[in-house]
Amino acid sequence: MEIEEAYELVENSLSPNRLQHTLSVVKWALELSKKHGVEEKKAHLAALLHDLKKEVDKNKQLEYAKKWGIIKFKEDLENPHILHGPLAAYWLEYYKGYKDKEVLRAIAHHTLGAPGMGILEMLIYSADLTEETRNYPQVDKLRQSLYDNLEQGTLACMEHTIAYLKKTKRPIHPQTRLAYEDLKRRTQFAK
Repeated sequence: MEIEEAYELVENSLSPNRLQHTLSVVKWALELSKKHGVEEKKAHLAALLHDLKKEVDKNKQLEYAKKWGIIKFKEDLENPHILHGPLAAYWLEYYKGYKDKEVLRAIAHHTLGAPGMGILEMLIYSADLTEETRNYPQVDKLRQSLYDNLEQGTLACMEHTIAYLKKTKRPIHPQTRLAYEDLKRRTQFAK
């Protein structure tokens, strides 16, 4: 898929606010990709397409997720808004014929993370959380951490997300727990 086609898809699928967020993710993902040696076209495509199905009606998201076998945890049924990444990846692969597994995984896992995340997955997960329109305590620190070391920065982003979920008394998805535990283990061994 070429970048122009991806732009056309998102422009026809997203509201102006969601498109602004997406373009901010693209900008930050491209900056991080240059810094960390990630293929820029892959980072560009994954960032552009990560929220492609975000604004699909939640009931429709659930319907598609059941039909396409995307439901993996009971929490997926309880929180269908977390399914937009896997839905976008599935749709791109099976309806648009896009086959780059690295980009598809980054799109699928940008909300919850996943055990064994590769560099592009970490980049998109973290860029989504820390792009320039995000404004919350510690975001600047997270951005700098990502710029300095993508793996450590992604771990810091996951820790921030888990702390926020605990503080707001919201459930932590099992896939996020598994992703966090895996990344924590990997970063400890890298020291």
